[in-house]
This record gives sequence, structure tokens and C-alpha cells, in this order.
Amino acid sequence: MLYQSIYVYSLNHTDIRPIHHSLLDRKDCLGIYCVPGQMWCAVPSTDPVFLHFPDEETLNLWLALLRSYAVPEVYGRWLSPADGGLYRMWRQVELTCVQGRNLGTPRPLNPGGGGAASSDDPSSLVAGEPDGARGDADALDMDVYCEFFVDGCLCGRTTVKRGVGAPDWLERFVFSDLPPFEVLEVVVLREKRMSKPQVVGVVSIALMNFRRGEHIDGWFPVLSPNPGVNAQTGELRLKIRVDEEIILPFSEYSELLQTFTSKNSLDWLTDLESRLKLKNTIPHHIISIAIAKERLVDDIMELADREVDGTFRGNTVLTKTIELFMARYGGAFLEASVGGPIRRVCNDKIAIEVDPVRSGKGARSTEKNVEALVYWCQEFWSSIYEARHECPPEMRRLFEHIRRLVERRYGLHDEQNRDLPSQSVSAFCFLRFMVPAILHPHLFGLWPGLPDARVQRSLTLIAKVIQNLANLNSSVQKEDFMRGVKDFLTSSIPHMVDYIVIVSTPEPQSPSAPGSSPPFDKNDHQRIMHALRQRGQTAPVLYREATPVLPHVLDLPRHLAVVSALVVRYARARSYAPLTPLHSGVGDHFDEFCAKCLQVEERALLRVSQLASRPRRQPSQPSVSSPLAASIPLPPSPTSPMKIPGAWRERRISLPKSPRFPKKFGRPSTAPGTANSSPRTESESMPMSPMSDPERMLSHSALDDVDNIPPLERSTRPLRRPSVPFPKQLRSSSTDSALGRREDGQRLARASTRTQEASNDSTDDSTRKRKSILRGILRR
Repeated sequence: MLYQSIYVYSLNHTDIRPIHHSLLDRKDCLGIYCVPGQMWCAVPSTDPVFLHFPDEETLNLWLALLRSYAVPEVYGRWLSPADGGLYRMWRQVELTCVQGRNLGTPRPLNPGGGGAASSDDPSSLVAGEPDGARGDADALDMDVYCEFFVDGCLCGRTTVKRGVGAPDWLERFVFSDLPPFEVLEVVVLREKRMSKPQVVGVVSIALMNFRRGEHIDGWFPVLSPNPGVNAQTGELRLKIRVDEEIILPFSEYSELLQTFTSKNSLDWLTDLESRLKLKNTIPHHIISIAIAKERLVDDIMELADREVDGTFRGNTVLTKTIELFMARYGGAFLEASVGGPIRRVCNDKIAIEVDPVRSGKGARSTEKNVEALVYWCQEFWSSIYEARHECPPEMRRLFEHIRRLVERRYGLHDEQNRDLPSQSVSAFCFLRFMVPAILHPHLFGLWPGLPDARVQRSLTLIAKVIQNLANLNSSVQKEDFMRGVKDFLTSSIPHMVDYIVIVSTPEPQSPSAPGSSPPFDKNDHQRIMHALRQRGQTAPVLYREATPVLPHVLDLPRHLAVVSALVVRYARARSYAPLTPLHSGVGDHFDEFCAKCLQVEERALLRVSQLASRPRRQPSQPSVSSPLAASIPLPPSPTSPMKIPGAWRERRISLPKSPRFPKKFGRPSTAPGTANSSPRTESESMPMSPMSDPERMLSHSALDDVDNIPPLERSTRPLRRPSVPFPKQLRSSSTDSALGRREDGQRLARASTRTQEASNDSTDDSTRKRKSILRGILRR
């Protein structure tokens, strides 16, 4: 029975994107966001379609295949038909929910109009009330969690935390490949066992006010959801980074890429960190470029040759790069090694304490805890050892180079240096990969959220023992209460030596090797890759480059665009300029690299101004349609209203259009303002965003009967934002301190001017449009 049909050729690339695992408690899921007219369904529904895949490789394969039929967000198609357009856009929101405070405790807003006063500010206390009298006395002990909505679309949720108004989450979310956005909403909910979750409050953040590419860390006020109540119900500490970049055709980055490949890619990390203080934002993109050019492993080996005299334990560019390298290639290997035991410990809430001072119990209790520790260490080690053959070939090749490098440098004849080659491998495989994953499983995607404090202590003790084993050290000298695991260490060291040899020896390529894919899976993979190549040959440049490259889903022009934009921003912020003109023969490679980045930025500005200055294509002119769209008519959507059970209603992910946030035509700040043109011309020249379409925000009238929801179904978490008339978010003084800048007033005034100019349909002054566009670009 055919349940649903989706017309992929009518979708945008941003409608097909991986979803965060917190939505469905599953990894490797793909979301397809449709509006009526882009799909046919036996049961009327506006919910997205979620597809779960067995592994990340299959997910990436289907993502590339589906996007090859969809339409990328390309601007200026009629100005550059050969390339398919002038440029395309990419957006991402990176969010870390750190902690909350005073949640559920109503407090009046600041009468000055700047929101509620910060709880750290002494002026926020009532006159005559002692310090600490507020907050702690009225704080509620409740189970709370947060849900994150980007323009009304649910993108992720935190785990449920229990605390007296001050839960700690420290959970990171990355929402990538987003359509044009305006508002990020964080809804704080209180979970109840026998009823639906209750809304505690909401944080509403205008993403348009954020400088692109900068991290903002601050406390944001949680406003009461009750209409007419001017109160704050707590604060959330959030770390937010908003990215929105222009991506040019790959040919525009050829000179920059040539300069990049002129030396070791890791040397660029050192230069950018020392000269521009670029540390945490750029390594991911530099590594992605090196992977795309198939030189990352060679560059790491070259850098390891230089640092062979070190212990490989310092916090250097080499060690940090290898950490990112292992996290990128070894995800499945890590899951097979320690994923199962970690979830067992967290699910069963195993509490182990072998320190008599901490536990305060007698010798018999300590002895039982030591036995429990040995048991779980054996469970972890057995799982790690059984997964030794699943080590990726890229990691095996790197570990082999490190082991042989240390062997040549220190030799094996000296008794004191005999274990150094094995310890050099374990210093990366365990000290910087396995053990951190055991200590902090939520950072590696092995467990949702921070474990319980007692469970965290158990994982810490297990990690200490596994690290001692990786060091090939059977003696426990630091803590007397750890001596009970000495027998386990002594008996397991020979197996650890064998483990290190296996993971540092490349496996010979064999079609019948254990764990290889079945022949029919390999044939299907080859057919899909062949289909992608065929479609790419007939597509324009920007369309072809917008399809992610397998197997690592790389977008080389995007990574080059982000790197060039970051270099330009940080260079301008630090008043850094190349010392000499390009090709003068005097400047160094870094000056040339910065000059190339500036050239790319100038080309991007030129293309944006070109799009702003050229008049709209008249409807009589031939349109440049997408070569990826099939020329078949859309079948009519079913018109008969069908009542959907309450369980379906609980899975809605967006709200009816709210008067609080008027939806404008979704396009980036780099797009030209609206001119006098027909709707047909506008739709042909600009990519449509599903979140900017009013039809997407509508739900069926058959879903409005709340009384028909069974109590059991009402207790489930919905995938839609709670329908509460949230007030417009005010900014507290603590938030102002996080977001405040000297030019805030000027920037907001420019943003207001740009929005007014873009919405004025009667304006056809090309000079004003060009100024508006350049303001939006320079604001990046």
C-alpha cells in the first residue's frame, strides 16, 4: 500500500538534512521537510518524514542521492547561467545549553525596560531583603528539559534534569544546512509523570542580531508563558554561534587552494593560532580541506616526524589534530569498543566507590566495591579487545607510522625503552580517545547528557584502570585503595600488547575480509555512485558542487569559504594586513594566504553587488530552470479532510503562524531587496524556504480537538512547539553583557534600515539596494 509520495525535485537542499539524535533518540536519521504540494499522503499531514538508516555511511549515501535531485539555495541564476548562479548560501547554528538558574521562580521584570535584572546583580534584590533570601528559598525541585526551535521547527531537545532550579546540562547541538532563519526559541518545560509537560518559560533570540562566526556566551532570561504576565521565570546560560556564508563556484577558490597546498596543512593551524588567535573555530574546516585533497594522514605523519623527540603528550597542534582525526574516522570503532558497556553502566546507575574516605563505610563495603570495579573493568576491556579488528585503516596507518618512528628513534635494545613504541600508540588510542570517551560519554555521542554524579564517579574509576592498563603498568602507586585491581592489570597486559600491535598494523585489502559488505550492497553502492557522477556531469557548476562528496560528505568550496571569511574577520579585528604586495618575493606564505582570502572576499562582494544592481529579469524572458527538476506535473493533493488520531497530533513540529513573529520572505541578508516584479519572477530568481512559507505553518482543523487525546498519549513529548502566546523576548542585563558591543545601536539601526528597504516593493532605486546589500555583507 502506497502511504506517501514525496516530489524530491520540488524540494530545496535545506529541506533534506540530518536531524539531531535527541529528537528520536536514534542516530543516523534523516529529516525531509515538505509542504502541501511537495508530497502526497494517504492521511493529510504536515509533519516531516524521518528516515532511520543502519549506519552513517548509508545515511550519507542517501543524503547525497536525494540532494542530487533537489534544488540548492542558489542566487542570481539568470545572471550566470553557465555556473547555475552567482553564489549559494550555507547556514548553521551551534548551541550549547550549559545550565539554568532560578527556573520556575517568578520574578518581576526590570522596570527600566531592559528585561529582568541579573541574579548576580545586587540591585536585583528587593530592598531590605538579605542576600540569598531569594532564589534558593523559592526554587522548585522539578524535572526540566529544553526544546530548541528555529523559526518554529523543532531541531533538538536536552535530557531531563532534576534539580532545585539550577540544572546543569552542558549539552552541545549543531543545526546545519538550515534554511533562512530569523528566531531561535528555547522552550523550558517541566516534565510530569501523569500529564503533559508544562511550559515553564521561553527564551526568544533574534538570530539576525548575531555577528556571524562569533561565539556568544551569556545568561538569557526565561520569560513567563502566561499572557499578560510581565515576569521572568529563570535564566539559561547559552553559548551560541551563528554561521551564514556565501559560497562561490569552486574556480574562485583555485588560487587560495593552491596557496593552501603549498605547505603542510597543519602548519596553517599553527600560523592562524599564533598570528590571528584562531583556535577553536577553524581546525574542523582545515582538516576537512586536507581530507578532500587526500593529504591529511601524510601531513600528520610529517608533523609527527618533527616532534618525535617529544612525548606525544603535550597539547600541541599535532596532538589536537590527531584527536580530531580519531573522532572523525573512529566513531564506529569507538561505539563498538566502549559504547555498550557505557550505556549499561549509565542505564543501571552503577555506583562504585573504593575510597573509604569518600564512602565513609567499612572494609567489607570497600571490598565489595573493589570487586565491582574489577568486574566492570573486565567488561570494558573485553569489549575493547573484541573490537580490535574494527579499527579503521586510516587510524591503523597512522598508528603504524608512530610506532615505527619511535622504534627507529629509541631502538628496542634498551630495556628501559622497550615499551616506548607501544606506549606511544596507546598515548593516542587510549589517553586521547578511549579514556576521554569513558570519562565524558556525552561529548562523544555515546550517552545523551551528563551522567549522574555517582555514575560519573564509577566511570572515572574505570577510566583510571583502563589507562593504567594502556600504559602497560601493573603497579598502582598513587592511591592505596586502587591496589585491588593489580591482579586484573597483571593478567591483561599481554593482551594489551597484542591489541596495540593489531591496531597499529594495516590490514591487507581483501574482498573476502571479515566484516566487509556483502556483494549486493557493494553493487548497490557502486550504482548509486555512478548515478551521482552522471547527474553531476549534466548539472551546472553550483548545483553539482552543492551535492556533498562521498564518503565523508565533504563540501570543499564551503570549507574554503568559511576559512577565508574567518581569516578576513579576524585579520580586520586585529588590524592585520599582509606585509608586502602579492608576488613581490619578500612576503611569507602566511601573508600570501591572507591576501588570497581578501581576494575571495572581494569577489563575493562583487557578485552580491552585481545581483543587487542588475534589474530583475522580465517575465517575458526565458527562465533558467533547474536541470535537476523533472518535467512531470504534480498530482493533486487529497482534498477530503481526514481526522487524525491524537497520537499523530502529538508529533507536530511547528505552530500556526503567530502574530508575534511576522514571517517575511526567507532569504539571507546578502540577497537583493524586493523590487517590482511578478510573483513568478520572484519565485524563479530566489530559492524558497519551507519555513518562510505560511502554508507550512498551518495544521489541519481536525487536530484542534484536545479532548480526544487519551491521557497516555498526552504524556508523551510532542514534536511541536507548545501553543503558548509567548511574549516578545526582552533582554536582561546579564544577556546584554554577553551580547553588548559598542556598535550595537548602529548595527541594529542598519538591520532595521535593511529590512525596511527590502520590504518596500515600490522602491526601484538600484543605488539604495546596493548599499543595503553591502551593509549586510560587511556585517558578516
